[in-house]
Amino acid sequence: MSSPARYSRSIDWVTVGLYALMVLLGWLNVYAASYSPEAPAGSLFNFEFNYGKQLVWIGTTVVLIVVLLVIDYKAYDTFAFVLYGLMIALLIITPLIARPIAGSRSWLELGPVRLQPAEFAKFITALAVSRYMAGINLRNQNWRDQLVLAGLTLLPPLLIVWANETGQALVFGAFLLAYFREGMSPLILLVLAAAAIILILALLVPKLWLIGVFTLILGLVFAFNTRVMRHHLPVALSVWAVVIGMVFGVDYFFNSVLHDYQRKRIEVLINPSADPLGVGWNVTQSKIAIGSGGFTGKGFLQGTQTKFDFVPEQSTDFIFCTVGEEWGWLGTMTVIVLFVALLGRIVYVAERQKSVFGRTYGYCVASIIFFHFSINIGMTIGLAPVVGIPLPFFSYGGSSLWSFTTLLFILLAIDAYRKQDLERY
Repeated sequence: MSSPARYSRSIDWVTVGLYALMVLLGWLNVYAASYSPEAPAGSLFNFEFNYGKQLVWIGTTVVLIVVLLVIDYKAYDTFAFVLYGLMIALLIITPLIARPIAGSRSWLELGPVRLQPAEFAKFITALAVSRYMAGINLRNQNWRDQLVLAGLTLLPPLLIVWANETGQALVFGAFLLAYFREGMSPLILLVLAAAAIILILALLVPKLWLIGVFTLILGLVFAFNTRVMRHHLPVALSVWAVVIGMVFGVDYFFNSVLHDYQRKRIEVLINPSADPLGVGWNVTQSKIAIGSGGFTGKGFLQGTQTKFDFVPEQSTDFIFCTVGEEWGWLGTMTVIVLFVALLGRIVYVAERQKSVFGRTYGYCVASIIFFHFSINIGMTIGLAPVVGIPLPFFSYGGSSLWSFTTLLFILLAIDAYRKQDLERY
């Protein structure tokens, strides 16, 4: 069998099929969200409409996919750190030369085309940390290795926050799931989860009551175990002091560090009626749109919330409410099932890799897509703050589509070469 034929057979076509179906459904919903009855005939490629722009972006991804699959998979490993260095330089330059758009300096404008380097930072960081993970063993609990890995992971989001693009920076927390698979201590995840819970509770309940409950729990532990009290009292007191600092420090962070619009988004998440005509408008209208779709939806291009532009940013961050209104519960469940199937397939592909580099990268892909999927749907139904996270393969945007396509097809290229090498023996 010829090499191209063998390579074609080695591609994971199940994943490709899921990807193609999701991109098609995404375009249909972008079309519904930006459709205008007054649009002239043959306007599918008209750049005045988002669906026309998106169709062009979809066409360019075909070329992108071919390039990604043709490149020797070893190049992704070999040049991972070089790409990471170039990406860091680009993230530094972008806020200095970009004009502010919606308060963020994170977009580069090349004529009529706008690109967001933060989108591409995700898959490049995934390549870099996978390359580094291939040379270490997290199970050895070497603090130097863990600090280097933390530095590689944290530098891009810090630069993204500097450009005032907080939502994209949060995505990098998803890398912890990939590190956990490769042997990172579960204690780190537990500590971070506990810290997040404490910070959330500090916003929801009286602080003295929260400290009292924590102190009572700590006292009960020591009362029933004198050995713990004798050997771990300094550690317990240190933890108690840290918790108190977090509980009282959350006010300073909330009032002095966060921007006004960020504070309002959190307030609306806690109390949806806090600003129904302001910051809470998007989420309120999104929930109305999804709820009005019922079981089967109102029908394609029949959504009233969509047709009359009640939901701002509906073709981008809030594309899921278009699915809910026009396709109903059946449509939203179809989207969720497709994402679950894609994530399951990515994990399957990751687990069959013979190299740490390939397996780690596969889990980074799954973690990034899972974060986007869960947070985007969560914010459209009021379970997560509105942070500007697009729904992969569905939301309108060239940078987003290119980024997720590159993220996924690099994994498929690595996997295809692995299968091709196995067939030789």
